[in-house]
Amino acid sequence: MKKKYPKIAVFGGGSWATAIVKMLSENIDEIGWYMRSTSVIEYIKSDQHNPKYLSSVEFDTEQLLLSNDINEMVNYADYLVFAIPSAFLSQELKKLNVSLEGKIIFSAIKGIVPESGLIVGEHFHEKYNIPFEDIGVITGPCHAEEVALERLSYLTLACKDRKKARVMSEMLASRYIKTKTSDDIVGTEYAAVLKNIYAIAAGVAHGVGYGDNFQAVLMSNAIREMKGFIKKVHKMKRNINNSAYLGDLLVTGYSVFSRNRMFGNMIGKGYTVKSAMLEMSMVAEGYYATKSAYKIKQENGAKTPIIDTIYKILYENKDPKKEFEKLSDILD
Repeated sequence: MKKKYPKIAVFGGGSWATAIVKMLSENIDEIGWYMRSTSVIEYIKSDQHNPKYLSSVEFDTEQLLLSNDINEMVNYADYLVFAIPSAFLSQELKKLNVSLEGKIIFSAIKGIVPESGLIVGEHFHEKYNIPFEDIGVITGPCHAEEVALERLSYLTLACKDRKKARVMSEMLASRYIKTKTSDDIVGTEYAAVLKNIYAIAAGVAHGVGYGDNFQAVLMSNAIREMKGFIKKVHKMKRNINNSAYLGDLLVTGYSVFSRNRMFGNMIGKGYTVKSAMLEMSMVAEGYYATKSAYKIKQENGAKTPIIDTIYKILYENKDPKKEFEKLSDILD
């Protein structure tokens, strides 16, 4: 018999949502799982795995409470884990006709909500009046594909209320998942957003022909750029070299599992944004994050030459090779 925890539900049907359900299943007797597709739900019930993402992961369906009704899942659970791509979050939340009052919300979304220009925690706080004490963030370094393989991975659970962070930490921890807690909810969430942009940069660099030496300089500059950006938007004492910041940046920038690096690599090789997205058939959060981060940095006066370069390539159709030649002259 597993330890009794608060009722929990995961929202989303992609690879990261699937990985989170797998992690929770190590400790939780019943997990709510919301996804839009009724056909995928029926498939999981009959075949014990997600047909589209991490299909090697087999579930005990007796542990899963599956539903395509977002209101049913919100009513069911005390802790709500959102793993819906940021570009589609508002669309899903519009379906709500029940209150989020009293719910503990953890974001596993590495993006900025386009409609509000806010990171997910701030979006829930400002648009749904959720206290920051009831909002948390799940960050890596942790790729869904390595969770599926049960390779040792690390998570940071951030919440202003450290007790709630510890509860989530316990629910996700296992022999292959190590967890730690933080109270830097804003900083860790911005880091999770920005690292996807820098991973696109790493991919573009590879696509246009730069080698490991340049990649090392790019990542070194990226962590300093991230530090300056986050300090501008939320000043507090933090160690940017901790795994929630630097570690997550490195794994997303270098891993073969990184969809943002893959997306950037295709852009560097000459794909258009549309053609790269169609070929990947997955969401590269960094694409949407670039536009929002560029706007935020203009409002706060942060110096972000790497973000600026990626913005010009993705949104102004600048030539990747020429823009990286300019960038290489100002990196140190």
